[in-house]
Amino acid sequence: MKKMFALLALASLTQFAVAADIVGNAKAAENKVAMCIGCHAIPGYKATFPEVYQVPMIGGQSAAYIESALKAYRKGDRKHPSMRGIAGSLTDQDVADLAAYYSQQK
Repeated sequence: MKKMFALLALASLTQFAVAADIVGNAKAAENKVAMCIGCHAIPGYKATFPEVYQVPMIGGQSAAYIESALKAYRKGDRKHPSMRGIAGSLTDQDVADLAAYYSQQK
């Protein structure tokens, strides 16, 4: 029983260490933004599925905000179906890279 607890604790620490090592790379995101710019780069754009949504401009938002929003969509805490699908396809590294990229935009 003690060995199992020790293994679980070690696994948890390993996951934490891996998550802590993720650093956003804005340059790497240049190959990942294609799915974002179709909506978020158009001033005043409104998405119409499943209802009308005002699409926010995300350039210049803080990296922490973008990362938090994408993770909330992925987890289901934010409900827009298209964003949930997109965020669900992103790795933690993708999220960090996109957040770094958009936080540097003006």
